[in-house]
Amino acid sequence: MSTLDPVAVFRTEAAECLEAIEAGLLDLTHQLDNKDLVDAVFRGLHTLKGSGAMFGFEALAAFTHHCETAFDRVRKGEVAATSELVAAVLAAQDHMRALVDQPDADHGDTGNKLLAQLQAAVGGKQAAAAAAPAAVPPPAAVLDAPAKMKNSWRIRFSLPANSMANGTNPLGLLDELRDLGECSVRANTSAIPALDDLVPTELHISWDVTLTSEQDRSAIDDVFIFVLDDMELSVEEISDTVAATAAPVEERAAPVPVAATSTAVPEFRPVEAVPAKREAPAVVSQAKAAENVRVPAERLDELMDRVGELVIAQSRLSQLASASTDIALRSVSEEIERLSGELRDTMMVLRMVPVATLFSRFRRLVHDLARETGKVIELVTEGESTEVDKTVIERLADPLVHLVRNSIDHGLETPAERLASGKTEAGTVTLSARQAGGEVIISIKDDGRGINRERVRAKAESSGLIQPGQPLSDSELLQLIFAPGFSTAAAITNLSGRGVGMDVVKKTVEALRGAIDIVSMPGQGSEVSLRIPLTLAIIDGLLVRVGSGRYVIPLSAVEECLELSLEEDLRSRGRSFISLRDSLVPFLRLRDLFRTGTKPDVHQKVVVISTGTERVGLVVDQIIGDHQTVIKSMSKLHNNVATFSGATILGDGSVALILDVGHLVAAGQQQEAQLRVAG
Repeated sequence: MSTLDPVAVFRTEAAECLEAIEAGLLDLTHQLDNKDLVDAVFRGLHTLKGSGAMFGFEALAAFTHHCETAFDRVRKGEVAATSELVAAVLAAQDHMRALVDQPDADHGDTGNKLLAQLQAAVGGKQAAAAAAPAAVPPPAAVLDAPAKMKNSWRIRFSLPANSMANGTNPLGLLDELRDLGECSVRANTSAIPALDDLVPTELHISWDVTLTSEQDRSAIDDVFIFVLDDMELSVEEISDTVAATAAPVEERAAPVPVAATSTAVPEFRPVEAVPAKREAPAVVSQAKAAENVRVPAERLDELMDRVGELVIAQSRLSQLASASTDIALRSVSEEIERLSGELRDTMMVLRMVPVATLFSRFRRLVHDLARETGKVIELVTEGESTEVDKTVIERLADPLVHLVRNSIDHGLETPAERLASGKTEAGTVTLSARQAGGEVIISIKDDGRGINRERVRAKAESSGLIQPGQPLSDSELLQLIFAPGFSTAAAITNLSGRGVGMDVVKKTVEALRGAIDIVSMPGQGSEVSLRIPLTLAIIDGLLVRVGSGRYVIPLSAVEECLELSLEEDLRSRGRSFISLRDSLVPFLRLRDLFRTGTKPDVHQKVVVISTGTERVGLVVDQIIGDHQTVIKSMSKLHNNVATFSGATILGDGSVALILDVGHLVAAGQQQEAQLRVAG
């Protein structure tokens, strides 16, 4: 059984905490006076600092303390939240992420520069405070501040026995309590077992703390926010008289306060109302936590491979059962087929991730690019609940970054240019996702100037991509921007100009067996749509025979199947069109395309497939039936064969190639265009 590394667990949870902080900061950019957002960011920074100190990430805790102090001043109303402060903490957050990933690396003077930026954003007083965050005011200063009301609290807490093994350091919690004010601490050691029964890694000590502070109850709760669900905590506000008598107890002989503490704890808990209120949410929180289990992605991939092998074995069993007259065998085969199908569907759901996890990354990118370019940009997201295979999400991150940067740099105008053209000052970039059959369509749309076709043609001709004056359709012309090294930028900048971004987009989408569509209207903007398969693992397919070979057509792309008689086949020679409900649909003879060298069957079939609004028919010799298809990658030798997107293993052990629907539809539409030009 594998043991989880506490540091690895911390890194995972710290990444989630940083994402939450970033989301809060970006929301705060648009609502600087929202106190709830300020509190949320402060709690996130406080949690990150405290947990970092517990797990030994001292540099992270020390650096995060400055940002936490800044937002604490905002929370108390001492300074106002500004866009400069948000930008400074966002930049500091990147450094925090680096301190989490590489705590022992040399980060140079980055931290000091970011702190100087933070101090400038908050003001001169914060600069002094940040310069000495750990400075403790002298006792005289504390006594000379009677204007502020001090509260006294009695805090009793104990941590789970395995908390030390999980990386929780109780000394860090006590240090944070001391930072809140005057503090006396007593340790209750009555629960420590005999030496023979003692496990060194287990914690058996509880603490009784008397705290006098200007802070309120929420500050005490923030100290324990990271471990609240698993601990026992009791907080009671006490009068000054009780606090005065409780404080000297620490100076008495050690055995006496320990005995007093051990008897006082059970007496105290039943009459304490506040802990009872806190225990109920803790139980609910634990119940909710139990509903979700964190599983490494590698285990899901391994499980997916096993399910794929099971589907192949089930296919073989079904083939054997169909050739047998044994009723019992057929019954078992049908039951196994049903169970394997349900298991496959369940596994596919586990791998599906909403695109919201992808879209959320671009809020920060758009925010930074708006500050860098001086443009006013609004990011709009639609269809965030659309789910895609996690592997697809991972691979789409970089292409979408290039497309968004391209839209902002090339597409959107400056505020002055937009106002001069009658547009609003703020440009809009829209990220949308929707499902269409077995594909998900992710679009990046802007309301900018659109693509300058004259510049694209001129650049393509000067680069030798096309011949001068070569006739091209509008779609073919726009597709030139994905050529390697192609760029219409006049100068190389941090955003664009090197001609590598769009090439990366095309190669990644093609590797995912997807396609790219572009629509652009001069003066109105552009829209780039990526059509990507929902999954790269297992699909439902239609198994067909062409000649002596068998092929799989993704079932999600199949619209209908028709019969093509020999007479109709002969009549359609030279035009390759079929009439389908008053519309002409081009079709491809796969027997000719694959050069099988065999004669056509007497009763051929036409399988009509579609992608979006485009349709094409595929002429096959036989439709064998549906088939659960486990997708296997093609070898490097066949990577350039565009007609096929992969392969699968059939029940008898033979290999069937999976047809690339997008490529075949494009080939059919090209054939139709050529025939229309010819006559």
